[in-house]
Amino acid sequence: MKYFEAKKARIEIIPMIDIMFFLLVFFIMVTLHMIPDAGIASRLPTSSTAQSLPKPQITLAVDKDGAIHFEGKVLSPQQLTALLKSKPDTDELQVTIAGEEDVSLQQLMTVMDACRVAGVTRIGLAARQAGGSGS
Repeated sequence: MKYFEAKKARIEIIPMIDIMFFLLVFFIMVTLHMIPDAGIASRLPTSSTAQSLPKPQITLAVDKDGAIHFEGKVLSPQQLTALLKSKPDTDELQVTIAGEEDVSLQQLMTVMDACRVAGVTRIGLAARQAGGSGS
């Protein structure tokens, strides 16, 4: 008669905890890749011919005063050149310059010259599409 007795169901918690830890790690890793790079807020100029470029390895921001911002630090053109020279394989390095709308051409040329002195030849300018918010 014991054969027909209903056995009490047991819920094993250990495998459930393992699965929850796995999901937690998975979501943390996915979320870290979704967080955009930190930078300064700027109003990019618009362009009707702006195209999407591959993700640059280095993004520089230039404000209206001509200050060069990289990873929360303000750099001079000489410091930027030294930083870029310290990077390995500078001829394959991609740099994008994000200048505000009212940055002068001379200020952009100063940043581009500092990049070229370091040996960087792949330089792009960030822009918003006219009528959109792409880059």
